[in-house]
Amino acid sequence: MIKVYRKTATIKAEQFDGRDEMIVKYGIEKERSVYPDGGFNYFIPPTRNKRVSTLDWIIIDANGAVSVLGDDDFKQQYAELPVIPKEVAEYLEIVRQEETLFGALDEALAGVSDLSLWIAENQDDFARAWLGGYTVEEDHE
Repeated sequence: MIKVYRKTATIKAEQFDGRDEMIVKYGIEKERSVYPDGGFNYFIPPTRNKRVSTLDWIIIDANGAVSVLGDDDFKQQYAELPVIPKEVAEYLEIVRQEETLFGALDEALAGVSDLSLWIAENQDDFARAWLGGYTVEEDHE
């Protein structure tokens, strides 16, 4: 019987835009195209079999391996982790130890604090953070 699976590994990814700083950051080799448009071809060493184009995604997996994926394929396969406030992340980590997702939502929505308001307005992001991970919002002080 065929089963359906989803990827659960967390990756880091950056969309390639051809800037020199990205070329240096990833050790990308740049060479002039043989085509009349006068553009460039970009390759990720060491094997040079990973050609990267503008708008492709450079992916670094949990083991540090680098791969390249086209924009359309990337968007079909990966979803960005939700960004949540520090206060919400702290609440999530505390209640995750003793509650179910339903219990955590129910408890938060019964309150009248800024935390409760954020969770009420962002229930989908809270549930995605609970199930698949999250990034903590940067302080803007």
